[in-house]
Amino acid sequence: MKMKALFLNCTLKKSPETSNTEAFIKNAEKIFKDLDVETESIRVVDHDVSFGNTSDEGNGDDWPNILKKVKAADMLIIASPIWRGDRSSVAKMVNERFDGIMEEGNDKNGQYPTYNKVAGVLIDGNEDGAKKAISSILFDLSEQGFSIPVNAFSYYVGKAGPGPSYIKADGDKHEFTNNSLLLMVHNMVHLAKTLKENPYPTNVKKLEEKAKEMSE
Repeated sequence: MKMKALFLNCTLKKSPETSNTEAFIKNAEKIFKDLDVETESIRVVDHDVSFGNTSDEGNGDDWPNILKKVKAADMLIIASPIWRGDRSSVAKMVNERFDGIMEEGNDKNGQYPTYNKVAGVLIDGNEDGAKKAISSILFDLSEQGFSIPVNAFSYYVGKAGPGPSYIKADGDKHEFTNNSLLLMVHNMVHLAKTLKENPYPTNVKKLEEKAKEMSE
């Protein structure tokens, strides 16, 4: 079964500047490839993505091109550094843009294009805030139609305050981080395969009608 995982790197650094988040992604890609999953990584700041909450903000907005890749993938991983104790502003913008997909329900049953796609999160930094960032991102993705498996995250956080980040601190040798990374990837692949064989039967349109009846 051919599978693809897409990473959205939400670093604030444009290419070719060194990105700790990119280094973290590369380690995750190795595990996906060991499971015969194709991967691709997009550094969002290298593209002209507009602020907004629709799937196309017009005027040269690059988000529609990124969204096409999301729709073609089986799994999505949002990878973000920690800034001010939370996800980066780029990660926040990406989650805001995914709101547009909730208006793209299909004609058959109203499911969003993200139904039956699996999501996970990678967070790196040298200060506290990883769990806050993870919870914010995963909640958004769940509401926006992605399925979240067990242990759908991995993070690396160094000692409190300024200090070495993932690359200089040898985050790729950190046992807790690597264990959570293995759990995330293996569980994502399992759920993605399961949903390919047994997609959600949910009829969003009918349930919306039922909700209206219940609320009268």
